[in-house]
Amino acid sequence: MGVREVLEFVKVEHTLFSLPFVLIGYIHAHNQFLDELPSDSTWMSFDIVWILIAAVGARGLAMTLNRIIDRDIDAQNPRTESRHLVSGSMSMRTAWILATVFLIVLLFSAWLLNEVALMMAWLPVLAFVIYPYTKRYTWGCHLWLGLCLGLAPAGAWLALSADVHQWDAILDSHWYPTIFFISLGVALWITAFDINYARMDVESDRQLGIHSFPARFSEQATTRTSVQLTLLWFACFAIANPMDEVYFLAAAGIMAIANIAVIVTKERLADFQTTLFRVSMLTGWVLLAAIIMHDPNTVGTQ
Repeated sequence: MGVREVLEFVKVEHTLFSLPFVLIGYIHAHNQFLDELPSDSTWMSFDIVWILIAAVGARGLAMTLNRIIDRDIDAQNPRTESRHLVSGSMSMRTAWILATVFLIVLLFSAWLLNEVALMMAWLPVLAFVIYPYTKRYTWGCHLWLGLCLGLAPAGAWLALSADVHQWDAILDSHWYPTIFFISLGVALWITAFDINYARMDVESDRQLGIHSFPARFSEQATTRTSVQLTLLWFACFAIANPMDEVYFLAAAGIMAIANIAVIVTKERLADFQTTLFRVSMLTGWVLLAAIIMHDPNTVGTQ
């Protein structure tokens, strides 16, 4: 089992979804507590290295657990029957070793950050374990996945804010409203994406009793709900607006329109899923660019 196979197993390209929001959460914490950080502090500190490593560990753990728990379902779905654990190209023993390694990476990085980050690391781990089972019982599984990824900006924010305020960063609600609404926006954004992603498996999900939204409701309901969720995540980002200027708001508006355009023109697109993936992935990066390009000094040395 080489590096390439491991990267394919954890679908490393999907890391590009949460990574910009990890950076947004960290940058906001840096700017929020700038006056309380050391005078020579820049956002490009060593903390960001451990935060990114923790994010990689969390993402790898989430995907590995999902593959392990869903292996029986994957074996009965024509789209997923060639996945590593189903095809036998990876053993269960190797998968569990990978899960353990990713968990160690997450916990070690959190430990190097601060006590609060380490003590709160159980939350995403628990969320990751629960997610694969939700699809067996409720079409709310898409929202649960969204909440899992919504922890990304919150976790990055906490990793730095706890350096300044320890547990009071949580208890004194320093996270409200900006980080709360950014995280909620991410959760709704991922929910909208995942509902559409599940359109590929409608027939299989119905046969296997998987409770996806498209398998439970009509095509029209899926499209309508996706648009409504997109408007909601735009509203969350508008409320959060971590900048005094209009750039972040404008970027969120442009990407909301782009996502809705893809969703409502589904039938006219040659490859709806690829187009949706690219536009959805671009959303976070455009929002990150809006923050950085607005005023580089806000994320540099102060």
